[in-house]
Amino acid sequence: MKLSFKTNSLHHHPHCTLQPLPKNITCVQAERVKLKTTTPLRTTETSWEGLLNPAKYKNQPGLTRHLTGSQPVRLGKKWMEYQGIKNWDGLLDPLDDNLRGEILRYGEFVEAAYKSFDFDPASPSYATCRYPKGALLGQCGLEGRGYRITRNLRATSSIRLPRWTDKAPNWMATKSSWIGYVAVCQDKEEIARLGRRDLVIAYRGTATCMEWLENLRATLTHIPDEDAELVGCVGPSPMVETGFLSLYTSRASTSPSLQEMVRAEISRLLQSYGDEPLSLTITGHSLGAALATLTAYDIKTNFKCAPLVTVMSFGGPRVGNRAFRAQLEKQGTKVLRIVNADDVVTKMPGFVLDDQTDNNNSPTGRNCSDRPDNHFSGLSKWVQNRIMDAQLVYAEVGKELRLSSGSSHMESPSFNPVMNMAACHELSTYLDLVNGFVGSSCPIQATAKRVLSNARHHQHKPYRI
Repeated sequence: MKLSFKTNSLHHHPHCTLQPLPKNITCVQAERVKLKTTTPLRTTETSWEGLLNPAKYKNQPGLTRHLTGSQPVRLGKKWMEYQGIKNWDGLLDPLDDNLRGEILRYGEFVEAAYKSFDFDPASPSYATCRYPKGALLGQCGLEGRGYRITRNLRATSSIRLPRWTDKAPNWMATKSSWIGYVAVCQDKEEIARLGRRDLVIAYRGTATCMEWLENLRATLTHIPDEDAELVGCVGPSPMVETGFLSLYTSRASTSPSLQEMVRAEISRLLQSYGDEPLSLTITGHSLGAALATLTAYDIKTNFKCAPLVTVMSFGGPRVGNRAFRAQLEKQGTKVLRIVNADDVVTKMPGFVLDDQTDNNNSPTGRNCSDRPDNHFSGLSKWVQNRIMDAQLVYAEVGKELRLSSGSSHMESPSFNPVMNMAACHELSTYLDLVNGFVGSSCPIQATAKRVLSNARHHQHKPYRI
Protein backbone atom coordinates (compact mmCIF):
# COMPACT_ATOMS: atom_id res chain seq x y z
CA MET A 1 0.00 0.00 0.00
CA LYS A 2 1.32 3.42 -0.93
CA LEU A 3 0.31 6.72 0.59
CA SER A 4 1.87 10.14 0.59
CA PHE A 5 1.25 13.14 2.77
CA LYS A 6 2.68 16.38 4.13
CA THR A 7 2.91 17.41 7.75
CA ASN A 8 2.03 21.07 7.21
CA SER A 9 -1.37 20.92 5.56
CA LEU A 10 -3.28 22.16 8.64
CA HIS A 11 -0.87 24.77 9.86
CA HIS A 12 -3.23 27.58 8.85
CA HIS A 13 -6.29 25.98 10.44
CA PRO A 14 -5.89 26.64 14.19
CA HIS A 15 -9.57 25.99 14.81
CA CYS A 16 -9.73 22.95 12.54
CA THR A 17 -12.38 24.43 10.25
CA LEU A 18 -12.32 21.38 8.01
CA GLN A 19 -14.97 20.11 5.68
CA PRO A 20 -16.63 16.85 6.75
CA LEU A 21 -15.32 13.58 5.47
CA PRO A 22 -16.66 12.25 2.16
CA LYS A 23 -20.01 10.53 2.60
CA ASN A 24 -18.60 7.19 1.60
CA ILE A 25 -16.14 7.25 4.51
CA THR A 26 -17.61 6.41 7.90
CA CYS A 27 -16.20 7.41 11.27
CA VAL A 28 -15.14 3.80 11.84
CA GLN A 29 -13.27 3.80 8.54
CA ALA A 30 -11.68 7.11 9.45
CA GLU A 31 -10.54 5.64 12.74
CA ARG A 32 -8.98 2.71 10.91
CA VAL A 33 -7.21 5.04 8.52
CA LYS A 34 -5.82 6.97 11.47
CA LEU A 35 -4.61 3.85 13.24
CA LYS A 36 -3.01 2.41 10.13
CA THR A 37 -1.22 5.56 9.02
CA THR A 38 -0.40 7.64 12.06
CA THR A 39 -0.67 5.45 15.17
CA PRO A 40 0.18 1.86 14.25
CA LEU A 41 -0.31 0.04 17.53
CA ARG A 42 0.32 -3.34 15.90
CA THR A 43 -1.57 -5.29 18.57
CA THR A 44 -1.06 -8.55 16.69
CA GLU A 45 2.66 -8.02 16.04
CA THR A 46 4.06 -6.33 19.12
CA SER A 47 4.94 -8.43 22.15
CA TRP A 48 6.08 -7.65 25.65
CA GLU A 49 9.58 -8.64 24.55
CA GLY A 50 9.48 -5.66 22.20
CA LEU A 51 9.46 -3.39 25.22
CA LEU A 52 12.20 -5.31 26.99
CA ASN A 53 14.34 -5.67 23.89
CA PRO A 54 13.41 -3.31 21.04
CA ALA A 55 15.66 -5.15 18.60
CA LYS A 56 13.27 -4.37 15.74
CA TYR A 57 15.39 -1.31 15.11
CA LYS A 58 18.27 -3.52 14.00
CA ASN A 59 16.91 -4.35 10.59
CA GLN A 60 14.81 -1.31 9.76
CA PRO A 61 15.59 0.62 6.60
CA GLY A 62 16.40 4.32 6.64
CA LEU A 63 14.68 6.19 9.43
CA THR A 64 13.53 9.22 7.45
CA ARG A 65 10.00 7.90 6.91
CA HIS A 66 8.41 10.28 9.41
CA LEU A 67 9.41 13.36 7.46
CA THR A 68 8.48 12.02 4.05
CA GLY A 69 6.60 14.61 2.03
CA SER A 70 7.84 17.65 3.96
CA GLN A 71 10.68 19.95 3.00
CA PRO A 72 13.17 21.30 5.57
CA VAL A 73 12.17 24.80 6.65
CA ARG A 74 14.63 27.60 7.27
CA LEU A 75 14.26 28.47 10.95
CA GLY A 76 16.46 31.56 10.82
CA LYS A 77 16.11 33.98 13.71
CA LYS A 78 13.15 32.05 15.16
CA TRP A 79 15.25 29.04 16.07
CA MET A 80 15.25 29.92 19.76
CA GLU A 81 11.45 29.81 19.85
CA TYR A 82 11.51 26.26 18.51
CA GLN A 83 14.13 25.41 21.13
CA GLY A 84 11.77 26.60 23.87
CA ILE A 85 13.07 30.06 24.81
CA LYS A 86 9.40 31.11 25.25
CA ASN A 87 8.34 27.70 26.57
CA TRP A 88 6.77 26.85 23.22
CA ASP A 89 3.82 29.16 23.89
CA GLY A 90 1.44 29.12 20.95
CA LEU A 91 3.31 26.32 19.19
CA LEU A 92 1.81 23.19 20.76
CA ASP A 93 -1.94 23.46 20.28
CA PRO A 94 -2.35 23.33 17.34
CA LEU A 95 1.08 21.85 16.79
CA ASP A 96 3.25 24.17 14.70
CA ASP A 97 4.56 22.33 11.66
CA ASN A 98 8.11 23.67 12.03
CA LEU A 99 8.16 22.43 15.62
CA ARG A 100 6.71 19.11 14.46
CA GLY A 101 9.60 18.75 12.04
CA GLU A 102 12.14 19.53 14.77
CA ILE A 103 10.60 17.01 17.19
CA LEU A 104 10.64 14.29 14.54
CA ARG A 105 14.18 15.18 13.51
CA TYR A 106 15.50 14.79 17.05
CA GLY A 107 13.43 11.62 17.49
CA GLU A 108 15.29 10.07 14.59
CA PHE A 109 18.61 10.70 16.34
CA VAL A 110 17.22 8.57 19.17
CA GLU A 111 16.09 5.90 16.70
CA ALA A 112 19.64 5.81 15.41
CA ALA A 113 20.86 5.08 18.95
CA TYR A 114 18.47 2.12 19.16
CA LYS A 115 19.40 0.81 15.75
CA SER A 116 23.12 1.03 16.51
CA PHE A 117 22.94 -0.93 19.76
CA ASP A 118 23.84 -4.63 19.72
CA PHE A 119 20.89 -6.34 21.42
CA ASP A 120 22.04 -9.91 20.75
CA PRO A 121 23.08 -11.56 24.06
CA ALA A 122 24.95 -14.23 22.11
CA SER A 123 27.08 -11.69 20.30
CA PRO A 124 30.64 -11.06 21.55
CA SER A 125 29.91 -7.35 21.06
CA TYR A 126 26.68 -7.39 23.08
CA ALA A 127 25.77 -4.01 24.62
CA THR A 128 28.20 -2.10 22.41
CA CYS A 129 27.73 0.06 19.33
CA ARG A 130 27.38 -1.94 16.12
CA TYR A 131 28.94 0.72 13.89
CA PRO A 132 32.12 2.80 13.85
CA LYS A 133 31.62 6.35 15.01
CA GLY A 134 32.11 7.81 11.56
CA ALA A 135 29.63 5.45 9.91
CA LEU A 136 26.83 5.32 12.49
CA LEU A 137 24.56 8.03 11.12
CA GLY A 138 25.04 6.82 7.58
CA GLN A 139 24.14 3.25 8.54
CA CYS A 140 20.95 4.58 10.14
CA GLY A 141 19.81 6.59 7.14
CA LEU A 142 20.84 9.98 8.52
CA GLU A 143 23.91 10.59 6.39
CA GLY A 144 22.37 13.68 4.76
CA ARG A 145 21.58 15.51 7.98
CA GLY A 146 24.91 17.34 8.18
CA TYR A 147 25.89 16.02 11.63
CA ARG A 148 29.07 14.25 12.70
CA ILE A 149 29.39 12.07 15.80
CA THR A 150 32.21 13.27 18.04
CA ARG A 151 31.93 10.87 20.98
CA ASN A 152 30.28 7.61 21.97
CA LEU A 153 28.73 7.45 25.44
CA ARG A 154 28.44 4.61 27.95
CA ALA A 155 26.37 4.19 31.10
CA THR A 156 27.37 2.03 34.07
CA SER A 157 25.30 0.46 36.84
CA SER A 158 26.48 0.54 40.46
CA ILE A 159 24.38 -2.43 41.58
CA ARG A 160 26.31 -5.26 43.21
CA LEU A 161 24.88 -8.63 42.31
CA PRO A 162 24.91 -11.60 44.72
CA ARG A 163 27.58 -14.25 44.25
CA TRP A 164 25.20 -16.84 42.84
CA THR A 165 24.84 -14.68 39.73
CA ASP A 166 28.42 -15.62 38.82
CA LYS A 167 26.95 -18.78 37.28
CA ALA A 168 24.45 -16.79 35.21
CA PRO A 169 25.12 -15.86 31.56
CA ASN A 170 27.50 -12.94 31.17
CA TRP A 171 24.91 -10.75 29.46
CA MET A 172 22.78 -10.73 32.61
CA ALA A 173 25.56 -9.08 34.61
CA THR A 174 26.76 -6.60 31.97
CA LYS A 175 27.19 -3.43 34.00
CA SER A 176 28.48 -0.99 31.41
CA SER A 177 26.88 -0.52 28.00
CA TRP A 178 26.77 1.87 25.07
CA ILE A 179 23.92 4.32 25.68
CA GLY A 180 24.21 6.96 22.94
CA TYR A 181 26.41 9.60 21.38
CA VAL A 182 27.28 13.26 20.97
CA ALA A 183 26.93 14.78 17.49
CA VAL A 184 27.72 18.21 16.06
CA CYS A 185 26.19 19.90 13.03
CA GLN A 186 29.07 20.49 10.61
CA ASP A 187 27.27 21.22 7.33
CA LYS A 188 27.29 24.94 6.45
CA GLU A 189 23.94 24.79 4.68
CA GLU A 190 22.29 23.00 7.60
CA ILE A 191 23.81 25.47 10.07
CA ALA A 192 22.38 28.31 7.97
CA ARG A 193 18.98 26.61 7.85
CA LEU A 194 18.92 26.02 11.61
CA GLY A 195 20.16 29.53 12.39
CA ARG A 196 22.95 28.21 14.61
CA ARG A 197 25.32 25.29 15.11
CA ASP A 198 23.52 22.52 16.94
CA LEU A 199 25.07 20.05 19.38
CA VAL A 200 23.03 16.89 19.99
CA ILE A 201 23.22 14.28 22.73
CA ALA A 202 21.01 11.25 21.96
CA TYR A 203 20.20 8.41 24.37
CA ARG A 204 18.44 5.10 23.77
CA GLY A 205 16.07 3.54 26.30
CA THR A 206 16.48 0.57 28.63
CA ALA A 207 18.11 -2.46 27.02
CA THR A 208 20.15 -4.47 29.57
CA CYS A 209 19.23 -6.37 32.73
CA MET A 210 21.27 -4.03 34.91
CA GLU A 211 19.50 -1.01 33.46
CA TRP A 212 16.15 -2.60 34.27
CA LEU A 213 17.29 -3.19 37.85
CA GLU A 214 18.36 0.44 38.11
CA ASN A 215 14.93 1.51 36.87
CA LEU A 216 13.39 -0.26 39.86
CA ARG A 217 15.35 1.86 42.36
CA ALA A 218 12.50 4.34 42.48
CA THR A 219 13.23 6.20 45.71
CA LEU A 220 14.61 9.73 45.48
CA THR A 221 18.18 10.53 46.44
CA HIS A 222 20.08 13.79 46.86
CA ILE A 223 22.23 15.12 44.04
CA PRO A 224 25.76 15.85 45.23
CA ASP A 225 26.08 19.60 45.87
CA GLU A 226 28.57 20.80 43.29
CA ASP A 227 26.82 24.09 42.60
CA ALA A 228 28.02 26.81 44.99
CA GLU A 229 24.61 28.47 44.80
CA LEU A 230 23.00 25.38 46.32
CA VAL A 231 25.42 24.97 49.21
CA GLY A 232 23.91 26.34 52.40
CA CYS A 233 20.52 27.02 50.82
CA VAL A 234 17.52 26.76 53.13
CA GLY A 235 14.72 24.42 52.06
CA PRO A 236 14.46 21.14 50.19
CA SER A 237 17.42 20.19 48.02
CA PRO A 238 17.17 18.69 44.53
CA MET A 239 16.57 14.94 44.55
CA VAL A 240 16.31 12.49 41.66
CA GLU A 241 15.51 8.83 41.13
CA THR A 242 18.28 6.67 42.60
CA GLY A 243 18.68 4.36 39.62
CA PHE A 244 18.89 7.15 37.05
CA LEU A 245 21.54 8.96 39.07
CA SER A 246 23.49 5.71 39.47
CA LEU A 247 23.60 5.14 35.71
CA TYR A 248 24.68 8.72 35.14
CA THR A 249 27.43 8.95 37.76
CA SER A 250 28.84 5.40 38.19
CA ARG A 251 32.23 4.43 36.76
CA ALA A 252 33.41 1.11 35.39
CA SER A 253 36.91 -0.23 36.00
CA THR A 254 37.78 0.46 32.37
CA SER A 255 35.51 3.40 31.63
CA PRO A 256 34.68 6.80 33.12
CA SER A 257 31.12 7.59 34.14
CA LEU A 258 28.56 8.91 31.69
CA GLN A 259 28.69 12.21 33.58
CA GLU A 260 32.46 12.47 33.13
CA MET A 261 32.26 11.66 29.43
CA VAL A 262 29.54 14.25 28.85
CA ARG A 263 31.36 16.96 30.77
CA ALA A 264 34.63 16.33 28.96
CA GLU A 265 33.03 16.42 25.51
CA ILE A 266 30.85 19.47 26.19
CA SER A 267 33.88 21.32 27.58
CA ARG A 268 35.81 20.54 24.41
CA LEU A 269 32.96 21.55 22.10
CA LEU A 270 32.29 24.81 23.94
CA GLN A 271 35.95 25.72 23.54
CA SER A 272 35.74 24.95 19.82
CA TYR A 273 32.43 26.62 18.99
CA GLY A 274 31.63 28.87 21.94
CA ASP A 275 32.12 32.08 19.94
CA GLU A 276 29.27 31.37 17.49
CA PRO A 277 25.47 30.91 17.81
CA LEU A 278 25.08 27.55 19.49
CA SER A 279 22.38 25.29 20.87
CA LEU A 280 22.57 22.07 22.88
CA THR A 281 19.71 19.63 22.35
CA ILE A 282 19.55 16.52 24.52
CA THR A 283 17.04 13.92 23.45
CA GLY A 284 16.10 10.43 24.53
CA HIS A 285 13.33 7.87 24.88
CA SER A 286 12.20 6.19 28.11
CA LEU A 287 15.32 5.75 30.30
CA GLY A 288 17.13 7.91 27.74
CA ALA A 289 14.62 10.71 28.37
CA ALA A 290 15.37 10.58 32.10
CA LEU A 291 19.12 10.63 31.44
CA ALA A 292 18.60 13.55 29.04
CA THR A 293 16.96 15.58 31.80
CA LEU A 294 19.75 14.71 34.25
CA THR A 295 22.36 15.60 31.64
CA ALA A 296 20.76 19.00 31.00
CA TYR A 297 20.71 19.74 34.74
CA ASP A 298 24.34 18.72 35.10
CA ILE A 299 25.54 20.79 32.14
CA LYS A 300 23.74 23.94 33.23
CA THR A 301 25.07 23.43 36.76
CA ASN A 302 28.70 23.02 35.76
CA PHE A 303 29.03 25.24 32.66
CA LYS A 304 28.04 28.80 33.41
CA CYS A 305 28.70 29.76 29.79
CA ALA A 306 26.51 26.97 28.42
CA PRO A 307 24.26 27.88 25.49
CA LEU A 308 20.50 27.38 25.43
CA VAL A 309 19.95 23.79 26.59
CA THR A 310 16.80 22.01 25.40
CA VAL A 311 15.53 18.54 26.27
CA MET A 312 13.30 16.66 23.80
CA SER A 313 11.88 13.85 25.92
CA PHE A 314 9.94 10.93 24.40
CA GLY A 315 7.98 8.70 26.77
CA GLY A 316 10.11 9.63 29.73
CA PRO A 317 9.44 8.62 33.36
CA ARG A 318 9.51 11.13 36.20
CA VAL A 319 12.99 12.15 37.29
CA GLY A 320 13.07 14.32 40.41
CA ASN A 321 11.29 16.29 43.11
CA ARG A 322 9.98 19.87 43.20
CA ALA A 323 13.34 21.29 44.20
CA PHE A 324 14.89 19.59 41.19
CA ARG A 325 12.23 21.11 38.96
CA ALA A 326 12.70 24.54 40.50
CA GLN A 327 16.44 24.41 39.89
CA LEU A 328 15.93 23.36 36.26
CA GLU A 329 13.65 26.36 35.76
CA LYS A 330 16.10 28.69 37.52
CA GLN A 331 18.89 27.49 35.23
CA GLY A 332 16.82 28.27 32.16
CA THR A 333 16.80 24.65 30.97
CA LYS A 334 13.92 24.04 28.55
CA VAL A 335 12.21 20.65 28.63
CA LEU A 336 9.55 19.48 26.17
CA ARG A 337 8.04 16.20 27.28
CA ILE A 338 6.21 14.32 24.53
CA VAL A 339 3.76 12.04 26.34
CA ASN A 340 1.38 9.35 25.13
CA ALA A 341 -1.57 9.41 27.54
CA ASP A 342 -1.84 5.63 27.16
CA ASP A 343 1.80 4.99 28.11
CA VAL A 344 2.15 3.83 31.72
CA VAL A 345 5.88 4.58 31.80
CA THR A 346 5.16 8.32 31.81
CA LYS A 347 3.09 7.87 34.98
CA MET A 348 5.96 6.38 36.98
CA PRO A 349 7.78 6.29 39.31
CA GLY A 350 6.19 7.54 42.50
CA PHE A 351 3.43 10.07 43.01
CA VAL A 352 2.93 13.74 42.26
CA LEU A 353 1.66 16.29 44.74
CA ASP A 354 -1.12 18.48 43.36
CA ASP A 355 0.31 21.89 42.55
CA GLN A 356 -2.21 24.59 43.38
CA THR A 357 -0.21 27.26 41.58
CA ASP A 358 -0.86 25.81 38.10
CA ASN A 359 -4.32 26.37 36.66
CA ASN A 360 -3.78 25.59 33.02
CA ASN A 361 -6.61 23.31 31.96
CA SER A 362 -5.48 22.78 28.40
CA PRO A 363 -5.19 19.09 27.51
CA THR A 364 -1.94 19.76 25.69
CA GLY A 365 0.85 22.27 26.08
CA ARG A 366 0.59 21.78 29.81
CA ASN A 367 2.90 23.24 32.36
CA CYS A 368 5.10 21.01 34.47
CA SER A 369 2.57 19.75 37.01
CA ASP A 370 -0.82 19.90 35.32
CA ARG A 371 -1.19 16.17 34.85
CA PRO A 372 -3.55 14.22 37.14
CA ASP A 373 -1.67 10.92 36.84
CA ASN A 374 -0.89 9.44 40.27
CA HIS A 375 -1.64 12.67 42.11
CA PHE A 376 -2.53 11.57 45.63
CA SER A 377 -4.37 14.48 47.26
CA GLY A 378 -7.42 12.20 47.61
CA LEU A 379 -5.53 9.74 49.79
CA SER A 380 -5.61 9.83 53.56
CA LYS A 381 -3.13 12.01 55.38
CA TRP A 382 -1.48 8.94 56.87
CA VAL A 383 -0.89 7.41 53.42
CA GLN A 384 0.42 10.73 52.10
CA ASN A 385 2.90 10.95 54.96
CA ARG A 386 4.11 7.40 54.36
CA ILE A 387 4.66 8.16 50.65
CA MET A 388 6.60 11.28 51.53
CA ASP A 389 8.68 9.42 54.12
CA ALA A 390 9.52 6.81 51.48
CA GLN A 391 10.92 9.55 49.20
CA LEU A 392 8.44 8.82 46.43
CA VAL A 393 7.00 12.31 45.82
CA TYR A 394 8.02 13.47 42.36
CA ALA A 395 7.29 16.54 40.23
CA GLU A 396 6.71 16.80 36.50
CA VAL A 397 9.16 19.09 34.70
CA GLY A 398 9.00 21.38 31.71
CA LYS A 399 6.23 21.67 29.15
CA GLU A 400 4.11 18.75 28.09
CA LEU A 401 2.85 17.83 24.63
CA ARG A 402 0.24 15.21 25.42
CA LEU A 403 -0.86 12.88 22.67
CA SER A 404 -3.01 9.76 22.69
CA SER A 405 -2.90 6.55 20.72
CA GLY A 406 -6.63 6.20 21.38
CA SER A 407 -8.71 3.43 22.88
CA SER A 408 -10.52 2.12 19.79
CA HIS A 409 -7.97 -0.68 19.42
CA MET A 410 -9.42 -2.20 22.58
CA GLU A 411 -12.52 -3.11 20.57
CA SER A 412 -10.48 -5.46 18.42
CA PRO A 413 -10.97 -9.16 19.15
CA SER A 414 -7.19 -9.59 18.89
CA PHE A 415 -6.52 -6.94 21.55
CA ASN A 416 -3.89 -8.01 24.08
CA PRO A 417 -3.38 -5.61 27.05
CA VAL A 418 0.25 -6.62 27.62
CA MET A 419 1.16 -6.36 23.95
CA ASN A 420 -0.57 -3.02 23.66
CA MET A 421 1.23 -1.70 26.73
CA ALA A 422 4.50 -2.26 24.93
CA ALA A 423 3.22 -0.72 21.69
CA CYS A 424 2.07 2.45 23.46
CA HIS A 425 5.60 2.98 24.76
CA GLU A 426 7.50 2.31 21.54
CA LEU A 427 9.44 5.24 20.11
CA SER A 428 8.01 4.53 16.66
CA THR A 429 4.51 4.99 18.09
CA TYR A 430 5.54 8.34 19.55
CA LEU A 431 6.93 9.59 16.26
CA ASP A 432 3.85 8.47 14.37
CA LEU A 433 1.65 10.25 16.92
CA VAL A 434 3.61 13.46 16.56
CA ASN A 435 3.48 13.16 12.79
CA GLY A 436 -0.33 12.83 12.83
CA PHE A 437 -1.23 15.23 15.64
CA VAL A 438 -3.14 18.40 14.73
CA GLY A 439 -4.52 19.83 17.98
CA SER A 440 -6.51 18.93 21.08
CA SER A 441 -9.77 20.38 19.74
CA CYS A 442 -9.63 18.58 16.40
CA PRO A 443 -11.82 15.48 16.09
CA ILE A 444 -10.56 12.21 14.72
CA GLN A 445 -12.12 13.05 11.35
CA ALA A 446 -9.66 15.92 10.99
CA THR A 447 -6.71 13.59 11.22
CA ALA A 448 -8.30 11.09 8.85
CA LYS A 449 -9.20 13.78 6.34
CA ARG A 450 -5.68 15.14 6.50
CA VAL A 451 -4.24 11.73 5.64
CA LEU A 452 -6.76 11.04 2.90
CA SER A 453 -6.40 14.49 1.38
CA ASN A 454 -2.63 14.22 1.16
CA ALA A 455 -2.89 10.70 -0.21
CA ARG A 456 -4.95 12.07 -3.11
CA HIS A 457 -2.90 15.18 -3.83
CA HIS A 458 0.66 13.96 -3.32
CA GLN A 459 0.82 10.62 -5.09
CA HIS A 460 4.12 11.71 -6.67
CA LYS A 461 5.83 11.21 -3.30
CA PRO A 462 5.08 7.59 -2.32
CA TYR A 463 5.22 6.52 1.30
CA ARG A 464 5.19 2.80 1.89
CA ILE A 465 3.53 1.37 4.99
